[in-house]
This record gives sequence, structure tokens and C-alpha cells, in this order.
Amino acid sequence: MKITDVRAIPLFVPLEHSVGAPISLPYADQLASVVFGGYRATIVQVLTDEGLIGIGECMTRLAPKALQAIVEEIAPVLHGRDPRETEVLWELMYGTMMNRGHSRGFFIEAVSGIDIALWDVTGKAYGVPVYHLLGGKQRDRIAAYASSLRFRGLETTLDTARTFVERGFRAMKIKIGQNPFDPTDDLNLVKAIRQEVGDRITLMVDVNCGYHADVGTALRVGRRLEALDIAWYEEPLSPEHVDGYRALAAALDMPVAAGEAAFTRYDFRDLLVHQAVDIIQPNACRTGGLSEVRKIAALSSAFHIPYAPHTGSCSAVALAVGLHIAAALPNFLTYEYMQSDWSKDQPNPLRHDLVKEPIEIFADGHMSAPPNKPGLGIELDDKILRKYTVA
Repeated sequence: MKITDVRAIPLFVPLEHSVGAPISLPYADQLASVVFGGYRATIVQVLTDEGLIGIGECMTRLAPKALQAIVEEIAPVLHGRDPRETEVLWELMYGTMMNRGHSRGFFIEAVSGIDIALWDVTGKAYGVPVYHLLGGKQRDRIAAYASSLRFRGLETTLDTARTFVERGFRAMKIKIGQNPFDPTDDLNLVKAIRQEVGDRITLMVDVNCGYHADVGTALRVGRRLEALDIAWYEEPLSPEHVDGYRALAAALDMPVAAGEAAFTRYDFRDLLVHQAVDIIQPNACRTGGLSEVRKIAALSSAFHIPYAPHTGSCSAVALAVGLHIAAALPNFLTYEYMQSDWSKDQPNPLRHDLVKEPIEIFADGHMSAPPNKPGLGIELDDKILRKYTVA
């Protein structure tokens, strides 16, 4: 089997009404309209001479057409090659820009989407699910948490927390960090949610790097959160501040989680060697694809660090990838089941409508493992693709 073509489809869904930054963001008043101006993704298709087509996603917050351009520039490296040689092809793609310093960002996101499509077509070629290629299905029921509780008025947020409990969630994550200069409101929110849902519900807190390089504030908030029995403290600092993460992880009894902004095994090696995190959260559609996920998972297992895959604002393709990872990894911790889009009034069609059959099936605190279908087990809706493709 040979690759005949590699295509990238940039997707953008503009928001009809502007939204404030739904997570902590530097200079939010100036940047929110750009970063959160719409839902984005870049879908990759790998075509073969046997008629099989692999599907992948490059997860991005900006410029899906930039990813399209990178994918199209890399494509000639893959033409005529066997798509099942995933390791060989990953190294070829990485090698094109390795000596120019492109080991993170858009380039690796582009490689991620292609690599995932290669794994999808490999599963289809052998007639097995991707989780089989990852070593087999470790679990049929995947522990999942509700992500995320955002502050939209205290009563509204508490109502949402109650709804999560009623729907069967046993764990939920709270977004904080909107005001890094005064975390009082954040702490009061977390305390109110804890009082509302009780001690039997697991709570996590996500700062989305809101304290930037301010280790002192992150530490003070962390100590207050420990008293509220918080299961993990996610991304309190900027992703490049490895020394700050190491200081927090050493000072707090509460686990520190990070990794959604990290790229490739090399970033995760640095986090693990420096004992900077207690839980890692890679996103396969950003960190180098499934070829890198296997290596990152092996690294984290060697350090006895659990793996909690990140989903976030992505398309349904990335969700399918995350579920295969969650089903297969021995050191998997829990799955991030997103409950809200950036706009309350305009759901993300790339998440909800892009694939023909639902992939996230939730009941009693758990997701169902992906079905026993070849590859990722998904089929794209061409009408949605055409509607939101960027010309």
C-alpha cells in the first residue's frame, strides 16, 4: 500500500456574537476577540492506492490555513511511502525542520495531524481499532470528569455543578485565574462549589497559566486549595516556567498537572526529569501524534506519573483520538469530557456535528470505550466539512 496524496482541510466557524475570554488569557481585553473569535481545526486526510483514507486533526487556536500550508509542504516526503511505517514517516517529517528549531508550535501540530491519519489508515488496513495498535484495550469503561465550571455568576455556576452531579459525574474541573492580582474571588468560588457538591465529588482546578511567572501567588493559592481537597492543580504557571513548576510540585502535597501546551517527548522529558509535574496532560493532536503519545506514555510510566489526556476546544476527530488513548494506556488516569463551548448560544459544530455517529457516550461517571471498528472508527460528515472549510 502506498500514499498517493496528503490533504489538509482548514475549518473555521466564526462566532456570531463576541465572547469574553472563557479562560485566563494575558491582555484578555485586547486578545479575546482574536483568540476566541471562532472555532478552528485543520483536518488531515491521507489517501492511498488501495482506496483507504486516514483521518487526523491538527489542533489549533489560530490560523488553520497556516497548518494547511505546512501539511502541503510536507506531503511530498510521504508520497509513494507505505502509510503503515509510522515511525519511519514521523522521523522523516520531523527531520525536515529539526535543524531549523521547529520542534514546537504549528510545525509539530501539522505533523500531529498527519501522524494520526497514518495510524487511522493503518488500523483500517489491518481491520483493527487504533487502541489495538496501541497495545490493546485496557478498559471498557473510561473514568471521565466534567470540564469545566467557569465563573458566570455564582448561582449560575453552582446550578451547573448541581446539574453535573445529577447527570452522574463524580468529578469536575473548575476554571480560575481570571484575576491573577487578586485570587480572592477564585478561592471563594472553589469553596462554594465544594460546599455545594460535598466531599464525595472529586474537584480539580485549572488556572490556564493565569499566574504566569508569579510562583508566590501560585503557591499561596495552592496551599488554600489543598484545604479544599482539590485533586489536582492544573497549569498555574506559564508552560515555559519549568523551574516554577518544580518549586510548586516540591512545596505542595496536592498534585500539579500540566502538559497541554507541551510538544513531543522532549518537552515531557524535561518536565519529568525536573520533577515539575505529578500528572501529565498531552494532546495527541498537538504534541506529535500517536507515535509520540506512545513514547510520552512510556516515559511517564517509567516515572510513575499518570496520564490524563487533554481535549479542549477541538473537533470530534481529536476526541476520538483521546478516547482510543484512554482505552489503551496502562497509566491512564481520567478523560476530559468538555461540557461547554466558548459561546453559550452557539455550540461548536466541529465538535458536535463533524462525525456521523456520536463518539462520546457517557453514563455513571464513565465514557464508553471506542467501538470495535477499524482505525479511529469515525466517518466525517462532508456537508459540515464543506460548510466550514476556509477558502
